[in-house]
Amino acid sequence: IPVHLETREGQSLGDGVTDDDGRVGRLGPERLEPGDYVLRFATAVYVEGFYPEVVVVFTVAEPDQHHHVPLLLSPYGYSTYRGS
Repeated sequence: IPVHLETREGQSLGDGVTDDDGRVGRLGPERLEPGDYVLRFATAVYVEGFYPEVVVVFTVAEPDQHHHVPLLLSPYGYSTYRGS
């Protein structure tokens, strides 16, 4: 699945594609400053369903922490959470 990372204001920070395990090895800068960010998952290329794109907005409060944002996807639903 193609994934795009940007600031809340729309500044592009990086693009990636999930691997066979559904992960993107590296996406965007090494460190994200405190603020709000947007992940755009182009889900239509993976599963034909109700959601052609999933947008997740998240907040970085502590920039030195690792940020893992899993997306669980099915044809008619999805969920996301902050991973470890």
